Amino acid sequence: MATLLLIDSSVFPEGGSASRSVTAAFRTAWEEQHPDGTVIHRDLAADPLPHLDGVAASAGFSDPATHTPEQQAAFALRVELAEELERADAVVIAAPMYNFTIPSTLKAWLDQVIIMGRTAGETPSAKGTPVTVVASRGGSYAPGAPREPFEYVQNYLEAVLNGGMGLDVDFIVPELTMAPSNPAMAELVPLYETSREKALQEAATKAKALAENLTA
Repeated sequence: MATLLLIDSSVFPEGGSASRSVTAAFRTAWEEQHPDGTVIHRDLAADPLPHLDGVAASAGFSDPATHTPEQQAAFALRVELAEELERADAVVIAAPMYNFTIPSTLKAWLDQVIIMGRTAGETPSAKGTPVTVVASRGGSYAPGAPREPFEYVQNYLEAVLNGGMGLDVDFIVPELTMAPSNPAMAELVPLYETSREKALQEAATKAKALAENLTA
């Protein structure tokens, strides 16, 4: 059966979160193609992971046979996250822009799941797995926009997910999400609405295409 790994990280619920709306659309389209499949849902806002500490980090660079009880417990979580990634036929990640970068909860997931010699390194264990990142943002950081130099979400995740872990990364970018609630952005509401509809359509289209590829 097909397995989708869905990672949400917005601090807001679906009704108030642009990224959650898009990942939900992706999931719906995926499940329509694979009604008997599995969805592993990690909601990093509702159930945050611990940030990587010295115990968990050192466990990743030492022989499991030598682990202390504390290292065993810390490394067990890292292995669990790695196995979820390795089981996935496709991954969708919500990465809203907070203060020009990704949420700290998503960074915690990355730090825990990246294990050198396993999920990262010369032969990453999930290499080639398709990953769709929903990189929502309140303004616009597109090429040519005044704030283009502050775009640290796509650049960072492309480097980590593709360059470090060998994943096949694609982006959906709903932008101007603050326009409906910020009077100073009122004139941008039509552009926001267009971006939102495009993102929802892209999510459904990408999910369906990835699901169909698995059964081809």
